[in-house]
Amino acid sequence: MLKYFLVICGVLFATSVMAAGQPQLLGEYGDWTAWAYQDANGLVCYMASSPKKDEGKYNKRGDIYTVVTHRPAEKTFDEVSFVAGYTYNSKAPLVIKIGTQTFSNTFTENDKGWMINSTEDQKVVAAMKRGSRMIVDGKSSRGTATKDTYSLKGFSNAYQTISAKCKKK
Repeated sequence: MLKYFLVICGVLFATSVMAAGQPQLLGEYGDWTAWAYQDANGLVCYMASSPKKDEGKYNKRGDIYTVVTHRPAEKTFDEVSFVAGYTYNSKAPLVIKIGTQTFSNTFTENDKGWMINSTEDQKVVAAMKRGSRMIVDGKSSRGTATKDTYSLKGFSNAYQTISAKCKKK
């Protein structure tokens, strides 16, 4: 799992890492791993996980993961992003289900998806803290529906770690 996240870090933050330093592992918490690094603007803290189960009728799919990021220098906290391992259909909704809550105020670009604003990010993070699993339903540009199931075991501890490191109040 650790090697997988090192690869993700290299791909996801390659530009920033080149300008700064290598990501520092803050810890592994259940199914989530916490990291921090310095970019040109300052400290960035993030946590990531890959799904326990990925479903869909596809032949080939790249890396799949969810990331929660804090960028205190930009006053950005709790940014939730999803990487599908394929190009999203930009007209199809990305739907996140945690417990009885459903979130669909999202947008996508290429293989990544986000909540539409910080208020929605905060709602999703709050649900992730309380939940035990998260389901992300997406649709590829070719029309393939996918369902990725994430464990939220360790989410709260990883979140506390990145929040302490990046001094989120």
